[in-house]
Amino acid sequence: MDPTQWDAPFPLIVTALFIIVLTRSNATYWAGRLVARGASRTRAARWMETAGYRRAVERLNRWGAPAVSASFLTVGVQTLINLAAGAVRMPLTRYIPATIVGSIAWAFLYGTVGFVGFEAFSLLWEHSPAVALGAAVVALAGLAWFIVRQVRQSGAKTDPEPAAPAEDRPTVG
Repeated sequence: MDPTQWDAPFPLIVTALFIIVLTRSNATYWAGRLVARGASRTRAARWMETAGYRRAVERLNRWGAPAVSASFLTVGVQTLINLAAGAVRMPLTRYIPATIVGSIAWAFLYGTVGFVGFEAFSLLWEHSPAVALGAAVVALAGLAWFIVRQVRQSGAKTDPEPAAPAEDRPTVG
C-alpha cells in the first residue's frame, strides 16, 4: 500500500497517514502501560523481555522524548520505543508532543516518497545483489559511525571539568 499511488489530494494523504500513525503509536504506548501494570501473560509482556526492548528502554531513558520522535524515522524500533514509553510510564505531557512531532515527520516522509527506498533497493538487488549488499554495508557503516560519534560526544559532555592549574588555584594562608 504505497501512499504515493493513492488517488487523493496531498494534504488528505498526509492527514490520513498522520492519524493512522498517531493512533497506532498511542495504542502501543497504552499497551505498554497495561503490560507494565500486570498483564504478564500477554504477548507484549514477552516482547518486554527481549534484548531489543531493553535497548529501547535504555535509549528512552537516555534520550527521553526526542527518542520517541526520532523512532518514527526508523523501521522496527518505533514500536519498541512506544511500548517502552508506556511501560516506563513516560508522562503524557512529554510523550504526546513527542509522538505528534514524530507522526508529522512520518506522515510527510511516507506521503512524499512512500516506499521508494524499499523499491529502489529491491530493483538494485534484482540488477546486482553484490552492489545492493555493498550499499547496505556502506549505509550500516555510516550508521555505526554516527552512533559511535554520538556516544563519544555524550560521554565527553558528562566528564567532570579538569582541575584548574596550580597557579590559578586560590591559596590559603
